[in-house]
Amino acid sequence: MDDLELAEPERGPSAGPSTGHLDHCPWLFAEEASAEQRDAQGERQRSIGGNREIGERCYVAGSAAVFPDRLRLGDDSYIAAHAYVTGDVTTGSDCTLNPFTVVRGRVTLGNGVRIGAHTSLLGFNHSMAPDRPVFRQPHTSEGITVGDDVWIGSHVVVVDGVTIGDHCVIGAGAVVTKDLPAWTVAAGNPARPLRDRRNTSGRGGAAARPSRGAAGAGDDALARFAGTARAQAAGLLARCWDGERYVDRPGAAPTVRAHCDAVEIADLLLGSAPVELTGEEHVGRLAGLQDADTGLVPEFGEPAPVPEADGFVGEGPALYHVLSVGYALDLLGASFPHPVRGVREMTAGQLVARLEGLPWRDGAWGAGAWIDAWATAAHWNLRHAGGDGGEPGTLEALFGWLLTRADPWTGMWGTPSADAGRIQVVNGYYRLTRGSFAQFGMPVPYPERVVDAVLDHARDTRHFGSGRENACNVLDVAHPLWLCGRQLGAPAGDGGDGGYRSAEIRAWAEHQLALALARWHDGQGFGFGPGTSGPGPEPGLQGTEMWLAIIWLLADLLGRSDALGYRPRGVHRPEPSRRR
Repeated sequence: MDDLELAEPERGPSAGPSTGHLDHCPWLFAEEASAEQRDAQGERQRSIGGNREIGERCYVAGSAAVFPDRLRLGDDSYIAAHAYVTGDVTTGSDCTLNPFTVVRGRVTLGNGVRIGAHTSLLGFNHSMAPDRPVFRQPHTSEGITVGDDVWIGSHVVVVDGVTIGDHCVIGAGAVVTKDLPAWTVAAGNPARPLRDRRNTSGRGGAAARPSRGAAGAGDDALARFAGTARAQAAGLLARCWDGERYVDRPGAAPTVRAHCDAVEIADLLLGSAPVELTGEEHVGRLAGLQDADTGLVPEFGEPAPVPEADGFVGEGPALYHVLSVGYALDLLGASFPHPVRGVREMTAGQLVARLEGLPWRDGAWGAGAWIDAWATAAHWNLRHAGGDGGEPGTLEALFGWLLTRADPWTGMWGTPSADAGRIQVVNGYYRLTRGSFAQFGMPVPYPERVVDAVLDHARDTRHFGSGRENACNVLDVAHPLWLCGRQLGAPAGDGGDGGYRSAEIRAWAEHQLALALARWHDGQGFGFGPGTSGPGPEPGLQGTEMWLAIIWLLADLLGRSDALGYRPRGVHRPEPSRRR
């Protein structure tokens, strides 16, 4: 950089003596300005064109581009360096337009409004009728109104027609497209309400850092929730023990998954096996369910699964039992007594043929679930005595096929539908990557595009409207965001402001975390949630196991998971599964 680039800009008559540091730090003007600088500031204010009225103790930076039609600047307000102000702008007292802010069109600010650097309030718009180019379209202006005591963070955009109520806080990077009621803390693109600012149950200092998702689910709230869950864990497990076997909830039939969920919950919250059986009895029961010939686990009362021609099943409970029973045994310090034969004996060619035949167009969730089970069976086989993971080249064929078939625009596999949106694709993505890339510790392809697609899906009110979230749908967004965030160099748990679309991710996680914590039923745990999949809204073991893992993922996206004092180690573990 040469001397000219470092030099103070040439000052015209309106700028007066050097005020470079005051332009950027105008709050220092009242205490530090010399008499000459005060005279120059008066001249600067008088030089502003248009219809202007500037209150007492105000400051307008010489480097700011202030060309209003009408300007009303309240007492003790300032316009800092390189701000751009045009149109009809009115502020109350104690308002600050920080460096590089843009305020244009018809904009009205109340008292005590803080606008962060690089933020734009655009109180006008173009019409966009198709009969002429956009640059020839007439302007429209509904105006922007901001109430009293409002903090708008840096790099925020507020569009025409929006009203922001009194006492609101807008997190950095938000795009405000709709009105926000008083006391709202909001963030994201588009901006979404996170909480009521008067709710002070969050961690200390959170209200001063909205871009980090300053909502009510702070460290103290998470610690209280985890303490309650631990204290009630033994009771909710006993509630789902019918005297012989585990049921998902009282009155339901016993299932293999219910037993596995009980093991996972006890491990997570109590650090031990459920007390209804000894550890050895748990292992004996679960290991004894495995069919020695196929290596698969049928549901209670059902015959051994019949594999397809290539040796592995295509659907049914046995697919998920590869995960649930395998990980329950792992948590108990044991493993499957037999390898999964169909996976061990399948050739690379047979695997590719099966992958090509999966229902990617209209059933991407089922396709992902099949890959999850196949890859997990391969994982258990590698850990089995002798380490026989399967025929040479099968795992390589799996990852090679997946890497070459991923959509470069979304990073996913499968096809969305007009009727259901991305639900099949995103939920299938979670299942597929859980068992393959995540479980084996391999990077996923196109992680930025995955984040884009997942955040787009998370705005679909058909699945994430008020009261419509269930455990499956929230988990299948949270885990990809967590997985891709770590891969993109913004490790989950750092709580920082960096990372691809991190402000939006934190805003979504904050909102979902607050909703999730409120779903706990004392003495009963969590219900899975509404919808046609899963056991339904009644509290039970499946809902409890899943929501405990979801809450950890959401808290970790916000850098708060340590407050929970637990970390999933089973089916929903975040890290790759270790090999013995």
